[in-house]
Amino acid sequence: MRINISNSPTMTKEENVILLDFWASMFGMRARIALAEKDVSYEYREENLRNKSELLLEMNPIHKKIPVLIHNGKPICESSIIVEYIDEVWKDKAPLFPSDAYGKACARFWADFIDKKVYPNGRKMLFTKEGEEHDAARSEFIDSLKLIEGELGNKAYLGGESFGYLDVSLIPFYPWFHAYEIYGKLNIEQDCPKLIAWVKRCIQKKESVSSVLPESLKVLEFVQQARKRLGLDE
Repeated sequence: MRINISNSPTMTKEENVILLDFWASMFGMRARIALAEKDVSYEYREENLRNKSELLLEMNPIHKKIPVLIHNGKPICESSIIVEYIDEVWKDKAPLFPSDAYGKACARFWADFIDKKVYPNGRKMLFTKEGEEHDAARSEFIDSLKLIEGELGNKAYLGGESFGYLDVSLIPFYPWFHAYEIYGKLNIEQDCPKLIAWVKRCIQKKESVSSVLPESLKVLEFVQQARKRLGLDE
């Protein structure tokens, strides 16, 4: 599958861009959104995570995970690094990172917070049995979103008045919100109304987001199937 196969001005004949990914991965969505923001043509290769391709194992022998961006035969791994790489290489489009060092440091801090707090606690809500661990994850998850909402404040986007790196880091979690709400017994819009308003703004104003994010019900079905395999549901 090749995405954006038109003759984009950001793509030269010498460039070859491949993305190894899985449709439901919020980390893979980061790479896809960043590539769309930069109008980069690339070949999309869907991975079977239970039967990983030889190319994935070759390109990411350390972690053996998606996403992997392959640019002119050279692999770039880890979603935050991939997004930063995309921003640095394709500079003719609007930058994803703030121009100042402090702004960049803040963006990296919050992206790291998302990876270390939002992701693992969300995963625990979905894939652990109800009990102390599940309850603790639920509490930390919603507290983390509230902290991010505080960082958003009254700004249009997480980084300021323009869509950027931090927005790319968080918006791919939105398709998972429905599943988080069901298994975590949450109402995210009630707890974090400004954050949901930001989500709607991103979807309405950024085609790079609306064209990439999958339907929440499709993600929920994926979660339900995974829970059955783990013996969490009948």
